[in-house]
Amino acid sequence: MSAPLYSEPGATWWPLLWGPGFALAGYLAELFAGIRTHTVLWLAAGVGLLGLTAVWVYARRRFLAVRVTGTELEQGRERLPIARIAQIDDVGAPVGARPLGGGWSVPRKYEELPVRLEDGTVVLAWARDADALRSALRSAMRDCAA
Repeated sequence: MSAPLYSEPGATWWPLLWGPGFALAGYLAELFAGIRTHTVLWLAAGVGLLGLTAVWVYARRRFLAVRVTGTELEQGRERLPIARIAQIDDVGAPVGARPLGGGWSVPRKYEELPVRLEDGTVVLAWARDADALRSALRSAMRDCAA
């Protein structure tokens, strides 16, 4: 496996601290207010929020990850060999172009990059920084052609 030319993980793991942090803040608020603390309830809330957040982060890392290596473009659940890409510059996005990654549309807050494949179809690649993705794809295409 070659080193990535471009990589977006989809999400970081630091949001896992939100739930336990909120639960700790609630526990400390009860403690400093001088009322009876509900330790077990706050522990359960922290663990529950941690579990929900872990599912959310895992899903984002699985379905929103973008990676370009010297041989393929990975977008979410889909892998596209670089050799199948014919053009990335000056490609218009026709209505109904299929987004890569298995979704119905380009994910929200992501920029689309129309890509023409060797068979003439146009698909939509996507990334938070479409210019950096285009640059990485250009480099990978150059290396693949050589």
